[in-house]
Amino acid sequence: MSRTDPLLFNIFIMNTPSHISPGMWRHPESRAIEYNSLDLWVEMAKIAERGKLDGIFIADIFGLYGEFRGSWDVIAERAVQFPVSDPSVLISAMAHATEDVGFVYTSSILQAHPFSFARAASTLDHLTKGRIGWNVVTSVSKNGSRSMGLPTIVDHDERYRWAEEYTEVTYKLWEGSWEDEAVVKDRDTGLFSDPRKIHKINHVGERYSVEGPHLVEPSPQRTPVLFQAGASSAGMAFAAKHAEGVFMISGPPQASAAKIEKVKALAAQAGRRPDDIRFIEGLTFIVGSTEEEARRKEAEYDEWNDLEAQMAVMSGTIGVDLSTSDPDEPLEELIQQVPGMRGVIQLVIDTVPDRPATVADLLAFSAKQWRVTGTPESIADKLEEYRAAGVDGINIMSMLVPGTYTDFVDHVAPELQQRGLMKRDYQPGTLREKLFPGRGPRLEEHHVAAKWRNLG
Repeated sequence: MSRTDPLLFNIFIMNTPSHISPGMWRHPESRAIEYNSLDLWVEMAKIAERGKLDGIFIADIFGLYGEFRGSWDVIAERAVQFPVSDPSVLISAMAHATEDVGFVYTSSILQAHPFSFARAASTLDHLTKGRIGWNVVTSVSKNGSRSMGLPTIVDHDERYRWAEEYTEVTYKLWEGSWEDEAVVKDRDTGLFSDPRKIHKINHVGERYSVEGPHLVEPSPQRTPVLFQAGASSAGMAFAAKHAEGVFMISGPPQASAAKIEKVKALAAQAGRRPDDIRFIEGLTFIVGSTEEEARRKEAEYDEWNDLEAQMAVMSGTIGVDLSTSDPDEPLEELIQQVPGMRGVIQLVIDTVPDRPATVADLLAFSAKQWRVTGTPESIADKLEEYRAAGVDGINIMSMLVPGTYTDFVDHVAPELQQRGLMKRDYQPGTLREKLFPGRGPRLEEHHVAAKWRNLG
């Protein structure tokens, strides 16, 4: 039976002058260099809400990408996701200017202690009236690790074991520290909260000892909506257990379908239901009134592409300096050496089925990512294919800021709404209630976090 439910759509962006498309910050129509201006971010939030987009998904890194050509000069010279400012502090201003759009922000398990992170996330969930999501990442930056006092980057699979304890601490704080009736706010008796219903969590683990209690009273969602983007075996297993949204860059629809099937099978093993997870594909759209106009626009954008910066981005993503790699080196060999994000290499391997994929294929992928170039009608046709493959939503990756998003909202969204691929208005409620209609604002009882309720 074919699907008829609308897809979800998010702006996907980073608080930096150059995110997915290195070199495009120099384009005369780009405002990406205004990234330190709240005016730009508030405008972006208003664009999202005007277009009935579901959220703004803010990526982040907390350290320099790895060296490229033996130094980090290219990273600074070409703005390779550097400088990069804190994403969380933008949210209050954007939320104040909107009513419905959600905000998913990225925070690594390495960059903030779970006690302080849980406090910040709860505060934002209060201030946004329940519109917050957390993109859980384990990070691959050697520089970031050293800047946080770690002598070296933690082993890939060990980072996910670390993430298990990190999330356990946050779940105990969000779900178990305060009972539902703990907040009284009785002006007549002078009782604000009942100490008998507020509990220390007394967590003692391998990496953390956290007494508690949680410093913030329960927010509308308690636990923010949980997102995860791991594409390795360990990453997919973590997502299957914890995530409510899985961010993917899978390539063609058939590759999306294969990953969705894998994660759903793992989720079932973890006691979760098939509809407990929303699968969000990352795509870039270049829109024209005709196919010819769209291709001309794409060619013009490609003239601004900074290939050296693009190679530096990919080098940092996987943790290997590709400037020293043989373009003909098989990726099956390279992936065994990679300390960083192996999923992107596996993606390229999977999408070059007729021969062994090489470093050259990885660099070609890096330059183009997954673009959908065409008219609103042809873009809608492609999105029909993704929906049929089981994709639930799209993270819209930018070429131009904010032009990519105004083009989508003004030209593509009406066509999608006409076809039932996109909603025409927002549902009431928190971000979780919008993503999972008919459910409440809190995590389901069969989610792993629920076992930490009722700590008293």
